[in-house]
Amino acid sequence: MQYKWTVLTVTTIGVLMSGIDGRIMIVGLPTVAASLHADAEEAIWFTQAYTIGSTIALLFVGRISDMFGKVKIYSLGFTLFTIGSVFTALSPSPDFFIAARMAQGLGSAALFANSAAIITDAFPAKELGTAMGVNQIAFRAGAMAGLTISGLVLAFLPWPFLFYINLPIGVFGTIWALKRLQKVEKSKRVAPMDWLGFFSFTIFITALLLVLTFAAYGMTDLRVVGSLSTVSAISLVYFVRREHKVEHPLLDLRLLQIREYAGGITTQLLNSVAWGGFLLVISLYMQLVLGYSPLTAGIAILPFDGAFLVVGPISGKLSDKYGTRPFTTAGLAVISVALLLSGTAGVATPYSLIALYLVIGGVGMGLFASPNMSSIMGSVPGQRRSVASALRATFFNVGYTLSLNVSILIMTLNLPLSEITRIISSINPTLLPLADRMSFALAIDHVYFIMAIVNTIAIIPSIFRGKRIVEVVETPAKGAPGYDSHPQY
Repeated sequence: MQYKWTVLTVTTIGVLMSGIDGRIMIVGLPTVAASLHADAEEAIWFTQAYTIGSTIALLFVGRISDMFGKVKIYSLGFTLFTIGSVFTALSPSPDFFIAARMAQGLGSAALFANSAAIITDAFPAKELGTAMGVNQIAFRAGAMAGLTISGLVLAFLPWPFLFYINLPIGVFGTIWALKRLQKVEKSKRVAPMDWLGFFSFTIFITALLLVLTFAAYGMTDLRVVGSLSTVSAISLVYFVRREHKVEHPLLDLRLLQIREYAGGITTQLLNSVAWGGFLLVISLYMQLVLGYSPLTAGIAILPFDGAFLVVGPISGKLSDKYGTRPFTTAGLAVISVALLLSGTAGVATPYSLIALYLVIGGVGMGLFASPNMSSIMGSVPGQRRSVASALRATFFNVGYTLSLNVSILIMTLNLPLSEITRIISSINPTLLPLADRMSFALAIDHVYFIMAIVNTIAIIPSIFRGKRIVEVVETPAKGAPGYDSHPQY
């Protein structure tokens, strides 16, 4: 097997696992919370801990990967993810479970941040879109499959097997990565870690995610939200100022001077805000409005999977030949149409129409995902790809988390939080009164309409990201001999 296909196979397994575990708690949350005697606040953190763990680690992972090698850190990520999965399954209490899920997230960060960079090193530019398409399909297919797998596991096995299933795959992936991935990085002087930058970024992102979580679920008063918002803003300002001045920054902000890169990650951020909560919202709609079981709901979402899996590789391959911008822009437009159509669904909407909307959404996401990834990663200097990929993944995670919380916030503008909680926690959704289901469907429709607006705004940076005219020139690190403070990308 050619090395590039070995790389694609190994990294695809990693992002597939990462995608599955990022969503597997959506359906399994009530069962796990009941088994561990968790209260509502702890249950919320069962889902958020994984995202927070992966998000705060992404830039750190990108930096140490540039310092010590992408392959080495990727393999260590596989190991940490597997160990975290075992401890999650063995959790005796809610606090232990939250800590173990955060460790899983740290391992996921190493997998997610480095997979794109390793692929970019292994594939020629004319095949990069195709390879990214396969990799992105694996992550998103895993994310969608997490719902179905959760329903299947809980139908036949205790909840710890939601995480035990990672053990054989994780062990195999770790060994395979260590044996087959080549350490292609050139030997270089190892720059010191920017610890103050890392800690200030960690405080910023953690405080931001806490604000989003607390505000969405009404878990605290406005003074706490205001204080956390202030801490987050101050930390961000300090982080940006420091990264401009420090000799060896955690994040090379010169990357944002690359128009194609900046446009690509801005587009991705807005799209992940618009589409990230779709999984949760469509799952709630199918179970609480249409009365589907968790397993049936997971299966009912498969039209999206099918359309995405068919269109994704084709879009990636065509973007290699014709350029990425037409496909990313067209994909975003189709996604907006799917969201607007989904916003017309109600209690009496037949599943055939819902399936059609899912197919349209899958086509749009298939058109958008891999060309946008190829545009982002193909626009940066080779020696900065790890940190560039980490920043891209950070934008995605922040957008996804924001989407989940904003979805709940939009729903509370149309239906009191107490009513939403009562409907979601109902023992038998099929016995909900018609009025409750109609109100809940209307609240969900408002989510779709607002997210369609956000996604449509993403078309602007997609169009104006520019065209790559000049080949990216590799530049030395800041402070090193030959460093140019005004590089021409």
